[in-house]
Amino acid sequence: MKGTRIASISGLRGWVGDGIDPVTAVEFAAAYASQCGPGAIVVSHDGRVSSSVFEAAVTAGVTGMGRDVLSVGATATPTVGVLVREHKAAGGVQISASHNPPEYNGLKFFQPGGMVLSPAAGRSVLKRWQDKEFGWAAYDGLGKIRRLEDPDETHLRRVLGVVDVEAIRARRFVVALDACHGAGGRMGRELLWRLGCRPIVLGGEPDGRYDHPPEPTETNLAGFAKIVPAVGAAVGFAQDPDADRLAIVDEQGRYIGEELTLALAAVRRLGQERGPVVLNLSTSRATEDLAIRHGCPVIRTAVGEINVVEAMLTKKAVLGGEGNGGVIDPRVGLVRDSFVGMALVLDLLATADRPLSSWVDELPRYAMVKDQYPLKAGGGGPAEAAALWDRIAEAHNEADADRRDGLRLAWDDRWVHVRASNTEPIVRVIAEAKTHDEARRLSGQVGRWVSGTEDVRP
Repeated sequence: MKGTRIASISGLRGWVGDGIDPVTAVEFAAAYASQCGPGAIVVSHDGRVSSSVFEAAVTAGVTGMGRDVLSVGATATPTVGVLVREHKAAGGVQISASHNPPEYNGLKFFQPGGMVLSPAAGRSVLKRWQDKEFGWAAYDGLGKIRRLEDPDETHLRRVLGVVDVEAIRARRFVVALDACHGAGGRMGRELLWRLGCRPIVLGGEPDGRYDHPPEPTETNLAGFAKIVPAVGAAVGFAQDPDADRLAIVDEQGRYIGEELTLALAAVRRLGQERGPVVLNLSTSRATEDLAIRHGCPVIRTAVGEINVVEAMLTKKAVLGGEGNGGVIDPRVGLVRDSFVGMALVLDLLATADRPLSSWVDELPRYAMVKDQYPLKAGGGGPAEAAALWDRIAEAHNEADADRRDGLRLAWDDRWVHVRASNTEPIVRVIAEAKTHDEARRLSGQVGRWVSGTEDVRP
């Protein structure tokens, strides 16, 4: 909403002109660049209308600190992670507000290893920005700007290297892709061409002129879901504007959604190689069940891409991700990656002469309900929120309680997770169960407690 600015360890996000502005972007980028090690910094953006303004501001902040910029223009977030590693850069900045409406923009920062910042590094940037702890370079010490041509190529090669390209090419799949006028259309089209598919791309130009609200939900993709069977596509892929999330529509026009993107990727990946799988606390049990079927250990982490990635590195995981359509394959990169998700699903379809709907029908079936409430509904500050989580846990003392990230209560057949968002001023309540009615009941009960419309009681 207007006036919103979320400045946190995850970066910066807000309403353009009243929450986030070019001055804020210059200073935040300078604060980030001032704590980076030696080397250039990759600067990229998604397709938002405001991107050109903020690209100039971020570039000014980075070069003003005496750091060189590798400029790549409209490029997907996972590609930025690959480029940081490929060019041994000191870091990277992606200018994007992810799935938020066009009125928003934001900044996401990368480590030299190609993953997003750790909480400690994020806190350091935030404090430097708040305290204005950065010194501008003199005229003869300013950084230089170099344009990187063909920024997608390394990423494309890595994605193609983890699937059976010839098997996919032999099928000549018709594939519909909704790139949401974001940063993923260019590479998405090229990837599908190289896999021998016949791509039908909607919103392929990164101009931010969204045909629908940009979050790839069932409601927002209702029109796209009708197009997929109408054009005879074997699958429909839908990206968010910075292309780190992927939702799927099957050949019948059925919205498969984001939660099952990771599950479908796991079917193929665990068929290639068995090993640990890392999920966050809000991700569906469907992927967990699949991993267990393959005899693979499952590690749960707090919500946040970096939490998943750090656990993947520690446990040497073969796959990780989040239920928002974010697939992370360490063979390619350490960022949620819609292109990896697309390639693994097509690779799965190429293994047998059966439609996507048939594969989906064999997945573990759960119903999930996602609700949200204003942040103040969490009970005020951290202490008040923690006290509320305590009362909710006590009311359900028969459940396993996990307090690493808000509160997650788990039973054998259902779970509910309540936590404050890192990117929006809201409290999220997510529940999953075998039936929609049970998930709705559980989410609604906790939601009434969180919103204060009902006293917490067993």
